[in-house]
Amino acid sequence: MAMQARVIVTDYTFPELQQERRAAESAGADFAAFQCRTAEDVAEAVDGAKVAVVQFAPFTAAAAARLAPGAAVIRYGVGYDNIDVAACAERGIAVSYVPDYCADEVADHTAASLLAMLRKLPAFDASVRRGDWKAVAVAKPLKSFDETLIGFFGFGHIGRLTFARLKPFGFRFAVADPMLSPDVAQEMGLELMDADTLFRNADALCLHAPATEQTRFFVDAERLAAMQPHAVVVNTARGALIDEAALAQALRAGTIGGAALDVFNTEPLPADSPLRDVPNVMLTPHAAWYSDGAIGRLQGLVAGDIAAWLDGKPLRKPVPWPGAA
Repeated sequence: MAMQARVIVTDYTFPELQQERRAAESAGADFAAFQCRTAEDVAEAVDGAKVAVVQFAPFTAAAAARLAPGAAVIRYGVGYDNIDVAACAERGIAVSYVPDYCADEVADHTAASLLAMLRKLPAFDASVRRGDWKAVAVAKPLKSFDETLIGFFGFGHIGRLTFARLKPFGFRFAVADPMLSPDVAQEMGLELMDADTLFRNADALCLHAPATEQTRFFVDAERLAAMQPHAVVVNTARGALIDEAALAQALRAGTIGGAALDVFNTEPLPADSPLRDVPNVMLTPHAAWYSDGAIGRLQGLVAGDIAAWLDGKPLRKPVPWPGAA
């Protein structure tokens, strides 16, 4: 007698999992949800699973080894850095993700964070709460928007949506992205720069690059030192893009003007993180993806992948295996 298929959610931050449970049980599968934090917890939870759904917990080779034959791993989210895709490929385990459920929300959050930092809203708020009433002393230097150069490090889908939101404010724009052709950049009114030139010249820098071996800790002490002292950094992409200790030191020393961060190397942000005690930084709890509608879209798309895989159909957004053509 064949064993009943199992669908496991390793961790989640949603109020409920009705759509996922319904997709599993409608296909005759058993469903269980956990709140795993460690790789060991994940490996134990997914033992024998036909489908493993992961949010932030690390999915390692040890977890891949515990899955049932012909299993799939589905990531709640835009990236899949926490999944050992190579280990899954070695065992023939399909991996999928949901890169398109919250692009507008992330672009909104990025644009709002950048505008708040450029207009010094966090600094103004803090000064008034201290009992001060000194607009110029707090704000200076503050360029008008038509004199401000916004730089995009990476210019994928979310970067382009952010650009569309910021364009009406009259900024100048520059991009460092090897995938963007000169013709397209010119058509869009963007100046193409190499990354180091962008870091030196931008008044505000939006990070939209993926986390890879080439981009990990790309924003390091050397590049921060090359930036203008009033420049601000906005990161809603990947925490691994920034050397957080170097950024904290740069903020403390006034090497750059400020930062707005929604993603971090370790999440939740540790209590002893140096970023908690530095000036001119605005911190949000990996919230750029959120809206009431985005949660429903994300869970609905994951539920669709669960149902498809249990029915022998392909995943909606498969992650390519390393080395695949």
